[in-house]
Amino acid sequence: MTVTSNPSRIPTPAKRQTQARGRTPRHRGEYALVLVLLVLGIYLPIANTAIDSASVFHLSLFSINMLGQIMCFAMLALALDFVWGLAGILSLGHGIFFGIGGYAMGFYLLNGAYADTGVLPDFMLYMGWKEFPALLQAFARLDVAIALAIGGAIAIAGLFGLSTFGSRINGVYFSIITQALTYALMLLLFINDLGLGGNNGLTGFTSIAGHPLARTGTQVGLASLACVCLAIVFLALRLIADSSFGQTLVGVRDDEARLRFMGYRTDRIKLFAWVLSAAVAALAGLLYVPQVGIVNPTIVAPMLSVEIAVWVAIGGRGSLIGAILGAVLVNGLKFWLSALVPSAWPFILAGVTLLITVALSNGLWGGVRLLTGRRNVADKAA
Repeated sequence: MTVTSNPSRIPTPAKRQTQARGRTPRHRGEYALVLVLLVLGIYLPIANTAIDSASVFHLSLFSINMLGQIMCFAMLALALDFVWGLAGILSLGHGIFFGIGGYAMGFYLLNGAYADTGVLPDFMLYMGWKEFPALLQAFARLDVAIALAIGGAIAIAGLFGLSTFGSRINGVYFSIITQALTYALMLLLFINDLGLGGNNGLTGFTSIAGHPLARTGTQVGLASLACVCLAIVFLALRLIADSSFGQTLVGVRDDEARLRFMGYRTDRIKLFAWVLSAAVAALAGLLYVPQVGIVNPTIVAPMLSVEIAVWVAIGGRGSLIGAILGAVLVNGLKFWLSALVPSAWPFILAGVTLLITVALSNGLWGGVRLLTGRRNVADKAA
């Protein structure tokens, strides 16, 4: 039996070469970003311990800790861009999932502190507790704490997604609901009687996986781990975005009604993207808390969820790499300006944000691609 094929669908060598040339420029910046993140993860321990402090290539512990926090924020922005940029789902409540990861890590670190010192945390003593709560003892192992954090984020996101996507709640209504839930959760965490530290949150951490948190090597290792995790998550989401499922997400964003008419279960498509984004945000929270040494209700503050959307918009929505660039730029400027001009940095940062938003409608990465495209056209014309 002879199987015939449509010759027009068989790519010729020239066509394959053209396709390869078309893919390479688009992903060149993304490959470079992954390489930079991996190299940075290797370089941080060297820059702090092996390079003399008088050298310009030396990085202080404060600088490394700042970079580690920025990598966590970049992962958080990446999570939002996956659902907003690709599927058109604007969430103003991603701080909820970030907070789930943060509090889960805080519970684990409290278990470690209690095992090291034998003294209950201050807020437990204030509430008159005599023993460490059995419920929090479930987070005594790091692997279990990670699984509970990511699993909890997926479960909560799944329940919320089933109710909203199934009811076809979209657009601004979805955004308002997520923002309201974020505010409600923050108010709930402020209640001292809840037993989660109230306004002061969870603190007094001593070690992670047997390594003292106060040790320089531990903090440098956490920052390096954040860099590597960001690179891996970016690659994973990039592969999904380039797959047929990713193209379906774009179709949902552009014309959901048409896809639904064609027989696609758009609610399930959005639900999968939504829970995956929630898991990435929870992972960012897990990596963030050990580096800052505290977790309190401000981790789920509505302002943070709005800032995440700003980072994505500045970097370039829908590109994934733009979310990372926007988070790095905004938070880098925030750290730098808050130390340089403490009283004026919010106004300077707002001006820079407004300038980028007005001048570059597609964000920083959109501007880079526009300039690169014009240069390629000019080179071909020459």
